[in-house]
Amino acid sequence: MNQDLTKGPILKTMLLFALPMIAGNLLQQFYNIADTLIVGKFLGSQALAAVGSAYTLMIFLTSILLGLCMGCGALFSIQFGARQTDQLKNSLFVSFILIAVITLLINLAVFFWIDPIMVFLNVPEEIYALMREYLWIIFFGISATFLYNYFACLLRAVGNSVIPLVFLGVSALLNIGLDLYFVLELEKGVGGAALATVISQFVAGIGIAVYTIIHCPQFRPQRRHMSWKPSVFVEITQFSALTCAQQSVMNFGILMVQGLVNSFGPAVMAAFAAAVKIDSFAYMPVQDFGNAFSTFIAQNYGAKEDDRIRRGISCAVRVSVLFCLVISLVVFLLARPLLLIFVKPTETKILSIGVEYLRVEGSFYWGIGCLFLLYGLYRAIKKPGMSVILTVISLGTRVLLAYILSAFIGVMGIWISIPIGWILADLAGFFYYRLRCRDLLHTGN
Repeated sequence: MNQDLTKGPILKTMLLFALPMIAGNLLQQFYNIADTLIVGKFLGSQALAAVGSAYTLMIFLTSILLGLCMGCGALFSIQFGARQTDQLKNSLFVSFILIAVITLLINLAVFFWIDPIMVFLNVPEEIYALMREYLWIIFFGISATFLYNYFACLLRAVGNSVIPLVFLGVSALLNIGLDLYFVLELEKGVGGAALATVISQFVAGIGIAVYTIIHCPQFRPQRRHMSWKPSVFVEITQFSALTCAQQSVMNFGILMVQGLVNSFGPAVMAAFAAAVKIDSFAYMPVQDFGNAFSTFIAQNYGAKEDDRIRRGISCAVRVSVLFCLVISLVVFLLARPLLLIFVKPTETKILSIGVEYLRVEGSFYWGIGCLFLLYGLYRAIKKPGMSVILTVISLGTRVLLAYILSAFIGVMGIWISIPIGWILADLAGFFYYRLRCRDLLHTGN
């Protein structure tokens, strides 16, 4: 089921590879969407605020692991495209040990510092106990997140985007069923919602790991590949550390914004929690298309197919912008009905705040769509540092403007700052590519 992305019609190849990734990550959203929907409808607005704020923290923590896995995935794609089988197997051995150790350290740290973290996030006293209960259980799923993302990135790096979708589909359905059972049947509250998510994450993580080991013997490192070569470690560190930094900076900025949102009270927190879920669904497809695009570019970069890379960039930009314009129109027009999926009709204040957020963000999805393509491009052509720079521009602007503008115009200042950051980063990324195009590809060497 592995797919060589260096051959075949460009647009068709990218779309067929991207579609399972898009479907898979939409399903992945159900891990927290199911919690949010059931908690919001049956446990009330305070529980919704607690779960929503916890979700932002978990996204930040798991982004560290996701960044490490994505960075390694880019290297795997280049080695696969260049037909460097032995180097690929050695990279698999070194990268798995490295990320597993980091996962363990993160897991221990968050359990030890759970209360200081919550203080840093300005969690209101009325939801503190609920959020702590949820986090204490959800933290147990961090190792499962590592397993799933590592093996999913490996399979996608060699052109297999279907198997990760299968395991996510099973896991998402299990999560929804367990949510209903633990929260409604056993009445375990937010703790039950967290437990449902953790169990489902382990099903996906262990399942995809076992599948890869059994069904993909061509990627099993042999004894001669199990060595800690300094050159391989340095290469993996360069790819994974910078991609991790990019993902972490991005989500740390979001975490800083979450802390500012929390300072406006439970109503704004609940509105933000619900609206962000819709936001995530809306632009998740272009985020995954950007990841698929990155794999396409990386394989072709390894194969030195420069003309195919240029044509791929042109196709990807057109597809991403067109999709974003359509989704923007849908979200702008249907903001209130979409929020009613998570929020009771009687919660008029929460609905009003949420609609305001969605209409501001929804008008500029093309900005985040182009930014995801730029992240994927620079990661694939061995320039992950540029992705970090673009993230700093985007998130630095967002955080700085959010704190400044919110002091004068309230929460609207937070909402406005987000698309401004996207657009500034896009301009920087496109300008750098136009300036250095020949040097970035093999034709400049």
